[in-house]
Amino acid sequence: MKRLVSLALSLIALPVAVHSQAARAAKETATAAVDRQRADLVRLSDEIWGFAEVGFAETKSADVLMAYAQRNGLTVERGVAGMPTAFIASYGSGRPVIAILGEYDALPGISQKAIPTREALHPGEAGHGCGHNLFGAASLGAAVAIKEMIAAGTLKGTVRFYGSPAEESIGGKIYMIREGLFKDVDVALAWHPDVSTTVDNLGAQANVQFMVEFRGRTAHAAADPWSGRSAADAAEAYTHGINLLREHVRPTVRMHYTVERAGDVPNVVPDYARIHTWVRDSRRPGVDTVFARVREIARGAALIAGVEHTISVQTGTSDMIILDHGLKLLHDNLSWIGAPSYTEEELAFARSLQANTGKPTVGMKAALAPLAPILPDPPGGSTDVGDVSQVVPTLHFYGATAPAEVPWHAWPVVATSGMSIGHKGMMMASKALAATAVDLFADPAAREKITAEFAQKTKGMTYKWLVPDGPPPIRKP
Repeated sequence: MKRLVSLALSLIALPVAVHSQAARAAKETATAAVDRQRADLVRLSDEIWGFAEVGFAETKSADVLMAYAQRNGLTVERGVAGMPTAFIASYGSGRPVIAILGEYDALPGISQKAIPTREALHPGEAGHGCGHNLFGAASLGAAVAIKEMIAAGTLKGTVRFYGSPAEESIGGKIYMIREGLFKDVDVALAWHPDVSTTVDNLGAQANVQFMVEFRGRTAHAAADPWSGRSAADAAEAYTHGINLLREHVRPTVRMHYTVERAGDVPNVVPDYARIHTWVRDSRRPGVDTVFARVREIARGAALIAGVEHTISVQTGTSDMIILDHGLKLLHDNLSWIGAPSYTEEELAFARSLQANTGKPTVGMKAALAPLAPILPDPPGGSTDVGDVSQVVPTLHFYGATAPAEVPWHAWPVVATSGMSIGHKGMMMASKALAATAVDLFADPAAREKITAEFAQKTKGMTYKWLVPDGPPPIRKP
């Protein structure tokens, strides 16, 4: 998931936060606790980068994170919400309950060495092309820092790290929501690797992910093709229909598909075809409108080919509820911490990646993007953090871990996620999470503003998850 923000400051009418000496001292304690973990966090992120496990298969990745949480005194509940690689690590008691979200799943087929030229570490295998190895380690580091402060009596309440699998596929956080694991959380914090450092004033697209299946009748393609009813013909008509629809949807809509099955050999009329499809828009009602039209396209394709069809929703994620007061709080802490600086070697690495992907060789975006107003129509990119934001006030930001303009979900991000550019962004993000958590624990007024704004923005809304009934779709090895 990628966000590019470079907008002018000034349009947001929020007061500048006044930090007392005590508040600043508490934040310095929290960020110092993150700094002390640097070697451990780099090691954790590099181990997860090397494991490169896809959704619901993140066994080693979850294990090293859980082991680190336990070594640092957090209580770990394993296998939550029916997902073996999901867990919650917690410390403290009572309110407030502050959640820090972490991910650690990789993407299939983009294995890459930590070098600026295309070369797979393990050809055909997965890679961290979205930086989730950094995401999980940074978030857990922040949770450990807050745990130390609660243990010392500096802060009061409960901190929880939510280890959430399969963000890139099914969306593990949705199953956690379904099980009620966020019902007592006051505020949730999350970040994501990116090419710039900025608060999230754009949000995420809502989507629905579904499988269209066609079932026909097989026949010999030369001897008696008239006896067959081709599921491949239906698949072709369906994808053609989607491509015709592209002209007649709003600019915020995105539709993607992959034909997973449409026959095995040319000389047999195939009786089965399967197409995995996503429909996205900036808000859930837009998704629902387009999905209704796509359903009709599937029905029409089945009629054209004379076959049967089924549509099964696999999952879907929600758009993000963005909170003005949360943006300001995050921006103040990011400004206080400051963006990373880069060595000449790191800048050369970044420029090489840009050159090797046909992008301008501008290096890294070092500065924090200015605070700008909430924007109405976010660009592409979806996340199950959006679902969390529907049920609990959620504050989200981005940290620079890759060079400007390089393609996301691709090998260049795998490369920087496994070396010092990614590590620097990870440490900055961990400090920002810890400092913002201190504000939420120590400043009831800030917390109340955020929860009041959340209540106002969700008034009259009803959230409904899109994952089907039954257990999560865990694939057995």
